[in-house]
Amino acid sequence: MRLWLAILLALQCALAALCVHANEAQPLAEDPVVEKRMIAISEELRCLVCQNESLAGSRADLALDLKREIRGLIKAGKSDAEIMDFMVNRYGDFVRYRPPVNPVTWLLWFGPFVLLAGAVFILVRMVRSSQRGAAEAQTLDEAGRAKAQSLLQDPENLS
Repeated sequence: MRLWLAILLALQCALAALCVHANEAQPLAEDPVVEKRMIAISEELRCLVCQNESLAGSRADLALDLKREIRGLIKAGKSDAEIMDFMVNRYGDFVRYRPPVNPVTWLLWFGPFVLLAGAVFILVRMVRSSQRGAAEAQTLDEAGRAKAQSLLQDPENLS
C-alpha cells in the first residue's frame, strides 16, 4: 500500500514539474489598433491550409506566418487595399473570400444561378410532359373501354 502511495506521489511531483515549464500566453500585438486592423483584413482572407476557414480564425502555422506578415505591413504604413493587393499578387484570387467579378471568376459567381435556371427549366418540361402523357393515357383508356363494350355486346367480332 505504501509502495503505491509513493508511486502516486512521485507521478504527481513529475506532473507538477512539467506544469512549471508551461509558458504564459503571449499578447497578440503590442498595439491594439494594429491588431484590430490585422483581424479585419485577415477575416477577408482564406486560410491557404484550411481553405474553409478565415485567416483570422485559423491556427495553422502558415496562417500565423501570414498574420505576422500582415502585422508587419500595417506597421510599415501600408493601407488595407495595398495589403490585400499584396496578398492577391502573392497567392492569387483564391486567397480572398469574396473574389472580384471578372471573366476568370464568372463561372464561380454566376454558375449556381445558371444551374438553378436549368434545373427549373427541366422540371417544368418534365411536369408538362407527364401531364400530356396522362391526358393521352386517359383517351386510350376511353378507347379501350369502348372496344371492351363492343366485344361484350358482340363476342363474335374479335378483331
